Amino acid sequence: MPRRHSWLIPGVKLFYSGPVINTEMLVMMLEKHGIAATQEFVEPDLPEDGDLNRLARVFVPAADYERAHRLFYAEREDEL
Repeated sequence: MPRRHSWLIPGVKLFYSGPVINTEMLVMMLEKHGIAATQEFVEPDLPEDGDLNRLARVFVPAADYERAHRLFYAEREDEL
């Protein structure tokens, strides 16, 4: 279940914002690389209705941010 107000937790950085179907997969992939990511809904007060397009955010520990960025974005920047 997504956490609420992760930006209030010291030492985490916003890594990604997008549909929950993507954020759930991203959290699992980060965890497979040893990065303890968390997610939260952009509008946490809305009822959980299973909408996979509902907007969510992924946060990673600040200490792991650069490594997470390299894992998921470095190749794409090289392709541009």
